[in-house]
Amino acid sequence: MVAAEPREFSGVLRRARETRAVRLGAHWARSANLAGNEVLLVTNGAGRRRAAAAVEAARSIGFAPGTIASVGFCGALAPELGVGDVVVADKAVEGAETYRTSPASGGGRFWTGGLITVDHVARTIEEKGLLGATGAMVVDMEAAGVAERAQGMGVPFVGVKAVTDLAGETLENDFQRVLRPDGHFDTIGILESGLRKPLTRIPELIRLGWRCARAARALGVFFADCRF
Repeated sequence: MVAAEPREFSGVLRRARETRAVRLGAHWARSANLAGNEVLLVTNGAGRRRAAAAVEAARSIGFAPGTIASVGFCGALAPELGVGDVVVADKAVEGAETYRTSPASGGGRFWTGGLITVDHVARTIEEKGLLGATGAMVVDMEAAGVAERAQGMGVPFVGVKAVTDLAGETLENDFQRVLRPDGHFDTIGILESGLRKPLTRIPELIRLGWRCARAARALGVFFADCRF
């Protein structure tokens, strides 16, 4: 299971057993038992290239997965999606490339729909509208990199995402501007940017923190009873 940041796995870890740290060539990794399955959770920062490298890092220690999943937060493109809604990808798209996905089900209510990967944070209503016109329900920055590696390995790919920002809203904070080369967001840069327009940007940061926690809990509920 590959995500950009450890907090995307916080809900999953609450429902896992026998969790232990794993050393490999990625930012963060844990092995655990989840719903009777041995799982390897890896994060390596935002972006398809870093997500693909996370899969390669897992291969380097001899981990042989039955399924490879791109997991974490996403932006909604479909107006019917709400904060914390879980979407299981029925296709993963990047540009002209479409990757096969395998069916999955889990605990709680979830949607099934298209997932599109872009190389930046999709901020505006206008851009989300254009991306949604492709037929995708949600957008992220990592899934295509994971799907590409899974396809090359001949391993089933699953995309499971939880919504943190909605189709009908523009993010006031420009997170792309504070994304470091290591794939992580510069916390000081985010706060400095927020203080330039504190009446809109600071409340949004607080709201996003709450939304991320809600989305992480929803992913935990899903994977506590997951079936691939």
